[in-house]
Amino acid sequence: MNLTDWHRTARSLSLGNRAVIGGRQVEARSGQGFASVNPATGETLAEVAAGDAEDIDAAVASARNSFESGAWSRRAPVERKKVLLRLAELMRAELTELAAMESVDMGKLVRHAAGNDIPAAINILQWHAEEADKVYDEMAPLPEGNAALIRRVPLGVVGAVVPWNFPLNMAIWKCAPALAAGNSVVLKPAEQSPFTALRLAQLALDAGLPEGVLNVVPGFGETAGQALGRHMDVDCLAFTGSTAVGRLFLKYAGESNMKQVWLECGGKSPVIVFPDCGDLEAAADQVSSGIFYNQGQVCSASSRLLVHQSIEKTFIDLLLKRLPAYQPGDPLDPKSGLGAMVEAKHASNVMRFIDEGRREATLVAGGKAVTVGGKGSFIEPTIFADVKPDSTIARDEIFGPVLSVIRFSEEDEAIRIANDSIYGLAASVFTDDLSRAHRVSARLTAGVVAVNVVDPVSPAVPFGGFKQSGSGRDLSRHAIEKYTALKTTWIRYRC
Repeated sequence: MNLTDWHRTARSLSLGNRAVIGGRQVEARSGQGFASVNPATGETLAEVAAGDAEDIDAAVASARNSFESGAWSRRAPVERKKVLLRLAELMRAELTELAAMESVDMGKLVRHAAGNDIPAAINILQWHAEEADKVYDEMAPLPEGNAALIRRVPLGVVGAVVPWNFPLNMAIWKCAPALAAGNSVVLKPAEQSPFTALRLAQLALDAGLPEGVLNVVPGFGETAGQALGRHMDVDCLAFTGSTAVGRLFLKYAGESNMKQVWLECGGKSPVIVFPDCGDLEAAADQVSSGIFYNQGQVCSASSRLLVHQSIEKTFIDLLLKRLPAYQPGDPLDPKSGLGAMVEAKHASNVMRFIDEGRREATLVAGGKAVTVGGKGSFIEPTIFADVKPDSTIARDEIFGPVLSVIRFSEEDEAIRIANDSIYGLAASVFTDDLSRAHRVSARLTAGVVAVNVVDPVSPAVPFGGFKQSGSGRDLSRHAIEKYTALKTTWIRYRC
């Protein structure tokens, strides 16, 4: 599709703006709403229901009723699989509309939404759907006359709070394994990007998901999000977002019913490029994509580049050659290199970091806030060199298209700098030395270490971090473990 086609699709979108509770679209009980704004134009897309504690109460009650009824929780796993696979097909049929929806909602490049993000969400849903009837129970080895059945059972009501950077993808990361396991879900999308989550709820109903099994309540973190985190009848809370908010959910759980909390939070992911990397051009492609994809609004963005001093200038020159391909433009234009920042407030925060970087390091490229056609919140791709490992831009998560280049001289120094962070989400190593690849990967404190690639993702591979990047894992068969509990039934029988 070309620019004209995408604009036509965007204009024709039907944007759901009401909560979905118990299978019905409802206004917020307070009657309040909030404006959802296209960050590329500043135009209001719709007035969305602002759910708060009352709406969360209703959604949790609906989820609990659906769970206790057994309409989904006790349905045969193979039948749950069929429904979720049907949902994946309905999403695939609306791929174009979903991609345009995410682009106008949060400024994402539509070519990335249509070419990667939405297809990835569909594939992940299918993967977990297929998993539904492949979770085996166990029997413990006990003396004759005893049998202990160890089963994985659904937890009950799962609360999911997801961010704005990958709205549908993150919703699927949480909801797919939770639903495959037989739970009921209350999903709160970010207020900046509610539309694909609301559409997901409608498509799920069309696919045959029973009413009340998936409820979606748009609203603000301090109201709807906090109410979900503190709710006494929520059994598990899964969250992706900032480390600061992750701490709040841990606090909410402790102050309420000690619900399980699974967090996927911030990152400051290092990429280490050694001089024995045999293809610096390919490495530069990966590093550029790793920091500029989605305008750098990625928790695992490769925001710290650790490059050996012998190749530093060469590698920076390779990055500069790639910057013309990452210039801001209309997100609905397939030729654009960067989309809009999610909102003006976030763009201003990123610019504060850039201003700090000007004082701390050497600005090599970019560094400006710009508009497209005189509108929107855009930031140029930005590179700083001569960055000190203890500087603000090297330590704080900026969540924007800002790369900090740090030179090193020895392998041990690179590992020490890479690990010197409160985060431990992802890391990458570029080397052609197999021994070095294994040795360095083993010493890096990160949940995902990639060699000669940046930020690879597959539904078959767990994703998550160490330290203040969170706990638990999304994706893979390990994800479903978060949404189930081990239940033992011990039977004594006559021999």
